[in-house]
Amino acid sequence: MDAISELSFFVLLVNKKSLAATARSLNITPPAVTKRLVKLEERLGVRLLNRTTRKIALTHEGELYYQHAKRLVSEIEEVEALVSRRNSEPSGLLRVNAPLGFGRSYIAGVMSEFSAKYPKVNLQLKLTDRPINLAEDAFDLQIRFGEIPDSRLLAKHIATNRRLLCASPKYLNKNGIPITAADLSGHNCIVLKQNEAEFGIWRLRKDNKTESIKVNSRLVTNDGSVALKWALDGHGIVMRAEWDIASYIRSGELVLVLSDYETTMADIYAVYLERLSKSPKLAAFVEYLEAAFLSKDLSESNDSRIW
Repeated sequence: MDAISELSFFVLLVNKKSLAATARSLNITPPAVTKRLVKLEERLGVRLLNRTTRKIALTHEGELYYQHAKRLVSEIEEVEALVSRRNSEPSGLLRVNAPLGFGRSYIAGVMSEFSAKYPKVNLQLKLTDRPINLAEDAFDLQIRFGEIPDSRLLAKHIATNRRLLCASPKYLNKNGIPITAADLSGHNCIVLKQNEAEFGIWRLRKDNKTESIKVNSRLVTNDGSVALKWALDGHGIVMRAEWDIASYIRSGELVLVLSDYETTMADIYAVYLERLSKSPKLAAFVEYLEAAFLSKDLSESNDSRIW
């Protein structure tokens, strides 16, 4: 137990980056922190930190000790959380945020099933066009597409998801089928403007070469359902996530174009604050969400995704 305590103490000290901040976290005095550090260094026979009144810096031995200590502490916490969850029935309020279309089509159904299994958990689902700030907006979990920019958040990969280019047969019969990425500049493209993403630039990759195409956008919206409706009406080429267009591709209402190119991935993640990682209700929901997506392909096809 003393060894575990020393590991946790050192990890906290390095993460806090100062003796004073560590003292406040442990509710002890800075001299007590210094004394504890000195005793640890004396036991190990090496200097772990170079320290001044204002900052601390890891020595080579300290960096080695920190990396292993951090891993061990994390593993211990995971084991304790696993055991605790087995004895803690999920309960209380769980607030979830998700994108509009995906939330309606997929997350709402999963939450309905989860509610039936865990009757002591009260659920709230808020659908929004743009990502929210989990801490400021008091949400427990958020469903996100693509990369997670905030390293302070924990992200659980839920499902692989691609963005694909497609158009209606009506549009392609009238305007022709693009063969190369450069051909897009001669087509009407329906652009989805969301968040702070670069507007009207589509990036496509083929043979290890990425091309950035500035598309002509006569129709622009911040709503994916609207963009899809315009594509179905024959107004142009749209880039949408495969979960959104799968049924229309299978029915023939939309046709894939430039399918030999790769576009930006839009993998699906469950994102939450680190301090909530041990919450039984949150852990149960993330586990249920992951299992729900593993049990079925988004496109309802077992052969090469949706075609």
